[in-house]
Amino acid sequence: MKVVCIILCTLVLSLDASAQHHGTFDFLRLDMNARASALNGSFVSMTNDPNLVFYNPGALATLEGPAGSVSFLKHLLDINAGSLSYAQSIPDWGTFAAGISFIDYGSFDETDESMNVLGTFGASDLAVTVGWGTLIEENLSIGGALEFVHSSISGFRSSAIALGAGALYQIPAEQITLGLSIRHLGAQLDTYAGVRENLPLDITVGVTKRPEHLPVLLNLNFHKLNEQQDSFLDRLSAFSLGAEFLMSESVRLRVGFNNEQRRELKLGTTSGLAGFSFGGGILVQEYLIDYALNSYGKIGSIHRISVGMNF
Repeated sequence: MKVVCIILCTLVLSLDASAQHHGTFDFLRLDMNARASALNGSFVSMTNDPNLVFYNPGALATLEGPAGSVSFLKHLLDINAGSLSYAQSIPDWGTFAAGISFIDYGSFDETDESMNVLGTFGASDLAVTVGWGTLIEENLSIGGALEFVHSSISGFRSSAIALGAGALYQIPAEQITLGLSIRHLGAQLDTYAGVRENLPLDITVGVTKRPEHLPVLLNLNFHKLNEQQDSFLDRLSAFSLGAEFLMSESVRLRVGFNNEQRRELKLGTTSGLAGFSFGGGILVQEYLIDYALNSYGKIGSIHRISVGMNF
């Protein structure tokens, strides 16, 4: 029965992962905060957000002041997840950030071969990330991150340590930012049942453009560029699009699209709205409240909410 529950948890998180990835800690691919989720992960070239510690530490240098964020999401099968992040610049040292992301899979019945209930057990994942970013020359910033990951299922545990790196280049005259990120480069420290697995290494590049005279940020990201594919075009198939509409100084609307997710969630001859995301944000004094809805087509949809604060 434990094995069945583990498989169910893995399948749910695989909705956000590549079918070609065969490894562990796939929850690291999950978008936790509502702003990035509403853009369907098209976030590597965004600026001024403490959650960039999870996406591109090189972009942390664009933070305009100390900021924090708390996020919560209700996933499928009553799985709960969330994240915390905080970032602050230190003069002459750069911008430092820390973040925690977690998933609680709930409680399961433990049974024997005859389906006799022996008790209950739980399962959870946790990742702690610390990051740093600094401006090395005009319009160019770089950064790095260190990540500790821990997973537990009943009495079994696994842990890992990973590194991340990123860069952001801004072209103010064209209102363009270019981002590059390498995430989850590491290895397991402890394994499940002695089986060593790969971490979900992800190399992502992206661009954000604000068209002249239009109040919108347009994003294009290419994910998993490190993964082997049959052709060059297939390597670019894991892309996401996002648009953040600047309705006013305090209101944002967002829409996103993830091509790989839509393709993986196709059931029969239709995908429905799978791969699409919607959301928005509103600034209330110093608090920023964001919401996102991500569609998995016929499987269902999930909701995220984040509350950010500028200190």
